[in-house]
Amino acid sequence: MFKKILIANRGEIAIRIIRACQELDIPTVAVFSEPDRNSLHVGYAEEAYLIGEANSKKSYLNIDKIIDVAQKSGTDAIHPGYGFLSENSGFAARCEKEGITFIGPSSDVIEKMGNKTTARKIMAEAGVPILPGTNESIESDDEVYKIAKGIGFPIMIKAAAGGGGKGMRIVNSADELKSCLRAARSEAGSSFGDSSVYVEKYLENPRHIEIQVLADKYGNSVHLFERECSIQRRHQKIIEETPSTAVDDKLREKMGKAALKAVKSVNYSNAGTVEFLVDKKKNFYFLEMNTRLQVEHAITEIVTGIDIVREQVRIAAGEKLDLTQDKIKRNGCAMECRIYAEDPDNNFLPSPGTIRTLRSPGGYGIRYDTCAFEGCNISVHYDPLISKLVVWGKDREETRFRMLRALNEYSITGIKTTIPFLKKVIKNKFFIEGDIDTNFIASRIERSSAPSDGTLKIAILTAVVESFKKAEKESLFHNQHHPEKSQWKIAGKWQMWGNRF
Repeated sequence: MFKKILIANRGEIAIRIIRACQELDIPTVAVFSEPDRNSLHVGYAEEAYLIGEANSKKSYLNIDKIIDVAQKSGTDAIHPGYGFLSENSGFAARCEKEGITFIGPSSDVIEKMGNKTTARKIMAEAGVPILPGTNESIESDDEVYKIAKGIGFPIMIKAAAGGGGKGMRIVNSADELKSCLRAARSEAGSSFGDSSVYVEKYLENPRHIEIQVLADKYGNSVHLFERECSIQRRHQKIIEETPSTAVDDKLREKMGKAALKAVKSVNYSNAGTVEFLVDKKKNFYFLEMNTRLQVEHAITEIVTGIDIVREQVRIAAGEKLDLTQDKIKRNGCAMECRIYAEDPDNNFLPSPGTIRTLRSPGGYGIRYDTCAFEGCNISVHYDPLISKLVVWGKDREETRFRMLRALNEYSITGIKTTIPFLKKVIKNKFFIEGDIDTNFIASRIERSSAPSDGTLKIAILTAVVESFKKAEKESLFHNQHHPEKSQWKIAGKWQMWGNRF
């Protein structure tokens, strides 16, 4: 086993990894930027090193500084967590060069699966279903037109080196193609340093379902069933659950076998996730493979009893999987809500600041992964994820109701959070019925929350009346103290607003 592990990350995921290492009796090294000096993960580790200023490129994305700390501290392995350098093949290659074990797949595998067009080609050759589209980056606009005409609209333009919903555009007609292509290339270039894109058929209102896999260095691999990740906003997951209400035993077996085909096709080792889109006829198609630990890994851990981070460390250390597919069982259901420092009433703008008070949820069946505490600062420099609230129940309805109880118990002041929005989703009748897809938030929540023309007019008129009453009070004051103030101006303003309706 390793002598010491450096965690090249921050926040709740750094704490999660440190805890797993402590249970394996492995000392840990934390790294932190200037704004993170007082972060919880810094105190949890046995050692901690400053690696730079707030800008991620000068700290958490600075490979030279992280490798330097690893060497100075005598670290023989690095766990990248998720985000930052977790799927950076260059970072994995540098670890390999320096004789430091990267806790994840090889740099070669990360590079292959990180390029979406290469990954599509590999999956097609392995017999994993893929959506109609291109397996090469597209160079010219004319080529896009030909492909779109061949597979039919709607299509999706996607960044070849992308992820996280960036560099993606849905195109419904030929008229939109040019502007969408330009926007996708621009966003891909700024986000990933690579403006190349590819095209695939766009499935309307599919399910987003992923399969968790584990594989060792000796060719042994297993899957840990599926996670339903269809509740998304702007292509970002906000609620995940397992099992999926759309997956029966037959489909689960097919998807599990396809995921293991994907693993074997690239000699994958460590934890990974194979993501699929599933249509209404239960046809499924390869979307991408995440060559890292997923944010939502906790719900799989709760229902299987398998510590995925612990398995990652054991596999990286060269140990064989002691799991076989027939021994992996699922117990009950689990659901995760991601709590963000965002303002749902203001178009989900980030809400950085200091947490004044914090009451965390607890009780039977509750897991609470966080880095937040009273008095801590939620920085504008990083992802606004505050915590992951995970609950377990014997069935979906018990799990859903327990999640609602936990969200009601959860209280944070000093910043805005997405807790009220999550409660609205959990209480939605379509969510309760399990009738969900990737368009759920837009169609069932945001659209239903939009005021009708009549409601909007009433709201505006109410605001105008209140404004007029206030102006009237002010005019009485001005009459007493400034008799020269004209009342016609106030009357004129009232008439101007009234004429609009």
